Amino acid sequence: MWKKACDTASKCISEAKEYNKQRWDKSHMEPDFKEGDQVLVSTVNFNNLKGPKIMRDSFVGPFTIIKLIEKNAVEVKLTKECCEPLRYDHIPKKVTRNI
Repeated sequence: MWKKACDTASKCISEAKEYNKQRWDKSHMEPDFKEGDQVLVSTVNFNNLKGPKIMRDSFVGPFTIIKLIEKNAVEVKLTKECCEPLRYDHIPKKVTRNI
């Protein structure tokens, strides 16, 4: 009886794992950033912005990618308003211009 319960639990875990993988793969896209691309940077984790959080921009930019660090991490070229070099681990939006 114990073996049957363990086998059933193992089967349920495997099915749940496969189901979750299919859901993830369906909605997740790998980023295809290249050097020179322009991206918007999320301000979710910025602590140095003034004013009430609800009134702040959700994204800043566009910034040009100057170096790819990892799949989801890039170094961007800052504008004149920014003065310290920053690395971003989460860049959610790629800038596209419709002409």
